[in-house]
Amino acid sequence: MNVLLIGSGGREHALAWKLSQSPKLDTLFCAPGNPGIADVATNCAINITDHQAVIDFCRLQGVELVIVGPEAPLVDGLADSLQDAGIATFGPSGKAAQLEGSKGFTKDLCAKYDIPTAAYQRFNNAPKAKAYLRAQGAPIVIKADGLAAGKGVTVAMTMSEAIDAVEDCFEGAFGEAGAEVVIEEYMEGPEVSFFCLCDGKTALPLTSAQDHKRVGEGDTGPNTGGMGAYSPAPIFTEGMQAEVMDRIIEPTMRGMTEMGCPFQGVLYAGLMVTEQGPKLIEYNVRFGDPECEVLMLRMASDLLPVLKAAADGDLSKANVTWHDETALTVIMCAPNYPASPEKGSIIKNLNTANAMENIEIFHAGTAMKNGELTASGGRVLAVCGIGSDVKSAQKRAYDGVKAVDWPEGFYRSDIGWRAV
Repeated sequence: MNVLLIGSGGREHALAWKLSQSPKLDTLFCAPGNPGIADVATNCAINITDHQAVIDFCRLQGVELVIVGPEAPLVDGLADSLQDAGIATFGPSGKAAQLEGSKGFTKDLCAKYDIPTAAYQRFNNAPKAKAYLRAQGAPIVIKADGLAAGKGVTVAMTMSEAIDAVEDCFEGAFGEAGAEVVIEEYMEGPEVSFFCLCDGKTALPLTSAQDHKRVGEGDTGPNTGGMGAYSPAPIFTEGMQAEVMDRIIEPTMRGMTEMGCPFQGVLYAGLMVTEQGPKLIEYNVRFGDPECEVLMLRMASDLLPVLKAAADGDLSKANVTWHDETALTVIMCAPNYPASPEKGSIIKNLNTANAMENIEIFHAGTAMKNGELTASGGRVLAVCGIGSDVKSAQKRAYDGVKAVDWPEGFYRSDIGWRAV
């Protein structure tokens, strides 16, 4: 089977790495890809915002399945265009992708179908939003409604932080994503990421992970796209999974179908484990990053046929198995991330680090320049370790980090701290 993978980050490198192991794969293309992906796939300079260009490429190369990695092309309706052209695509329609593309859409879905989540209100102007903040008090959560690359959420512990967050949104800090704001009740408890594959009718549970969103040690500082993750999450028991499937995932699948936008693809539920039980924080409509890296390392099954089954709308015969080991990834970032990352610094010794036992390194934001590997994004490398538990996986990952020769790079030294 010829496959086209859309994207260029650590998530896509992990997917490409896993897909390349499938005996059912003939040729794997990636658009646009990155230098790490080039080791396992053919990178292609296609403008992924030009839907016709993607369709033309698929027809020219005999692509039988397109896998869309990031959220923006999904919200933009790339899956619709490909499926209308008769090309099987793993990823939801543009309407279904509103689960991530509009936080207000998801909150309204939760309200309609009695899905446990934080109390909320939606606002399209700053004065009303500020009046609501003052009535509610802090701590409180402010979210830009649209896609903001993981940076549009502020957990405000003081009223001044909350007011600043609202002003940032309405003054254009997140572009069109901040034209509407969702203000939510502050929930307390550990967070868990839970993933399901969906065929439009049913959801096949995958596994759990725990992400580290804050840039600083001990989960402090501003939110990022993710500074590290590990899988499985010890807190997420079989009983909790059953409750989440029954009270959160199943009503979501049913609700989306009733609303005329059945969900196909991967459904990523960000959950808060509260004293009242698990509640939905938000949905993403793609594999998480950096969660995807640890999921792919733990997956024992062949990834390709289950993604094709989901794209074809029939997961009834699909099954996914997992290695018992824990996988943990540490994200190495460019200086000044998440504000204005400094790009262009040279990264060395990656091959040596990657060759170490039970270590895998995925490229998240790299480029080749004058024959040298350089940092081209904020989150640059995902250095992963595999071990019998979180502690041993953590040690291996940090051994890998220390072997990378990149003085400018920074990282959190406490990924996995809650479990350890």
